[in-house]
Parts: sequence; C-alpha cells; structure tokens
Amino acid sequence: MWRAILVLILLALSTVAADARRRQINPIPFSHSPCSVLDNRPCTPSYCSVLDHGPCIPEIDYPYGENLQLTIESVPSDADRAKYQKPDHDLDTIGDLFAELRTCWSPPSDNARMGMQMSVRFSFNKAGGLIGPPRLTYATAGVPADTRTTYLNAISSSLNACLPLKFTSGLGGALAGRPIAIRYVDNRETGK
Repeated sequence: MWRAILVLILLALSTVAADARRRQINPIPFSHSPCSVLDNRPCTPSYCSVLDHGPCIPEIDYPYGENLQLTIESVPSDADRAKYQKPDHDLDTIGDLFAELRTCWSPPSDNARMGMQMSVRFSFNKAGGLIGPPRLTYATAGVPADTRTTYLNAISSSLNACLPLKFTSGLGGALAGRPIAIRYVDNRETGK
C-alpha cells in the first residue's frame, strides 16, 4: 500500500516537472523562430490565453527604444550613408522620420568647432510642425557661449527649413506631443 502511494507521488512530481519544462519561455526572439500554418500555436509575436499558465510575454524585436533618440553626424560614416537619404514619400515610420531629420541638418560654416556636440529636445504636432522651439539639453563643456549660440541657431534654422514634415495620419497621431531628443555631432575636420 505504501509502495503504491509512493509511486503515485513520484508520478505526480514527474508530471509537474515535465509540464514546467514544456512551458518555458522561448529565448529565441520571434523574428528568428520559424512559423508554420501546421504549428499548434498562432503565428503572431505573442499570444495569451486564459488556459495558459505563466506570464504573457511578447517576443518582439523593437528596432527603437521607448524614447525617441537620434544621433546626427555632420559627416556620416560609410556604413550609415543609407540612413541619411531623404524618403521620397510621406513619413510613415519612425525610420522615415529619422532619415528626414538627418537630411535636414546643415552645420554652421562660421564659428564651427570640431567635435562639438549639442543635444536638443522638441515635439511635433499632428500636422508636422514644431510645438515650441527646440530646447537645449546638452552642449560640449568648455565651449564659448557664442559657439553654443551659433550651433543652436543652426539647429533651429535647419529644423525650420524642413517644416512642416509630411506625416501620414497614423504617424502624425502617434508622434504628436511625444518628445524627440537629437544629439548633433560635428565631426567635420575644420582645420583642412
């Protein structure tokens, strides 16, 4: 009798352990795992059910972080040249917006300083216009005030020259009022 109870307990524990192994979260991101119509699960990045035990965790590779941050260089590297081409259509994605903002930048020709970095923060409205002027959040330390003013004026005039941006209604609604942070890096060699 005791032997039968012990065997039943061991069987129950092995079933629970096998169930826990089967329900582990897939460490391979969804975009890299194969999906077929013959699978016993839906072909979506994540799915949840009231019958599932455990967390409902999406397996999506997001190309951008939660906040909209962008670095724009005055002279892009060869690997990044494709990112600096202006889109030939209305802006529909964050990537299109970033490409458009990269093409807008024209660094100052006078009072330029090699290695100068400046970050600004601003927001767009639904129509593609700025909500207020860009706000300075960072400037390279030890730079004279007139150089900082020159770069801030260049940033403002570069942005104003591109406005209003042509957003699709979906992107315009999603971006309206969200802060965008851009770090401008002047990596030109000014001595030559």
